[in-house]
Amino acid sequence: MGGSGGGERTPEGSEEQQKRSEIYTYEAPWHIYAMNWSVRRDKKYRLAIASLLEQFPNRVEIVQLDDSTGEIRSDPALSFEHPYPPTKTMFGPERDCLRPDLLATSADFLRIWRISSDDEGDDENNKKSNSSSKSSSRVELRSLLNGNRNSEFCAPLTSFDWNEAEPRRVGTSSIDTTCTIWDIEREAVDTQLIAHDKEVYDIAWGGVGVFASVSADGSVRVFDLRDKEHSTIIYESADPPETPLVRLGWNKQDPRYMATIIMDSAKVVVLDIRFPSLPVVELHRHQASVNAIAWAPHSSCHICTAGDDSQALIWDLSSMGTAGGSASGGGGQQAAAAADGGLDPILAYTAGAEIEQLQWSSTQPDWVAIAFSTKLQILRV
Repeated sequence: MGGSGGGERTPEGSEEQQKRSEIYTYEAPWHIYAMNWSVRRDKKYRLAIASLLEQFPNRVEIVQLDDSTGEIRSDPALSFEHPYPPTKTMFGPERDCLRPDLLATSADFLRIWRISSDDEGDDENNKKSNSSSKSSSRVELRSLLNGNRNSEFCAPLTSFDWNEAEPRRVGTSSIDTTCTIWDIEREAVDTQLIAHDKEVYDIAWGGVGVFASVSADGSVRVFDLRDKEHSTIIYESADPPETPLVRLGWNKQDPRYMATIIMDSAKVVVLDIRFPSLPVVELHRHQASVNAIAWAPHSSCHICTAGDDSQALIWDLSSMGTAGGSASGGGGQQAAAAADGGLDPILAYTAGAEIEQLQWSSTQPDWVAIAFSTKLQILRV
């Protein structure tokens, strides 16, 4: 993942063959914003991408890399119209193909889509008879979930997260200051709570009944569904106070750690929930606003960040007292490291434009996907 790229895939040749196996590019017919990896074992190298168009009708496409040809293809039968640009899209966390193949999107409402095809569960057949399977594939709206109980108007959803430990639970965040926990099997609200003083911009699960959110009020708050009346403030932006926090990533390999992005800031703040208010470290090597963060799905001390400087950077946080380093009495060392801001990334990749979206594949952890302008790239790390 070192070096720079962002160009078109080039014709075959021994050198290009080598390069192509590290980077695959797909060009969409529109600007890409939302993007997500599939986690199902029978759908390797499959992603969903969604458009950012300043009009009511937008598009979602499901694309897949054919690693025998090195081409990322869109299946026209799995491309569908979507009202407004999706703020996020996410495949269901079902890996073992025992449940329906689901995709969720957030915009005006939370929508759950079902992906159907006759070749479900038969990836080898799919590769061999791609043309015949296309005709049998389809996407159908399974649920439209509206959490605005008392109004004909809707407050747009900024983000959502699907609970891996309990896949019937999806949590959404909204500009109306609320977070809503849905039971998507019953198509009913489990819990809706006023989470912040201002718009909630992102939400992330940290376990079966624990989630965190970030907001325009500048705080990271953690909620436990067993005690809905209270939340714990883990961090508040201070420079200046109440600067909005726009993204949140919870470390799935070590849930003591999370990371957040400050609006229009080039730094990433890494937090230890056991030491509220004091960052473990701040990552300062981006040259422009950071837009996306993704913890490594297979390592507790690696994180990838991407931003308006067209850079995707991978960091090793093991020296910062996180995951694998000792955290006992580490407050002083952590404060020094945070103040110093001296950590350098271990890998860097330069894309062809500002990177707006970044996702690290949980089932194929050697691969990171980025989206910039009209391009989707998957990079071997």
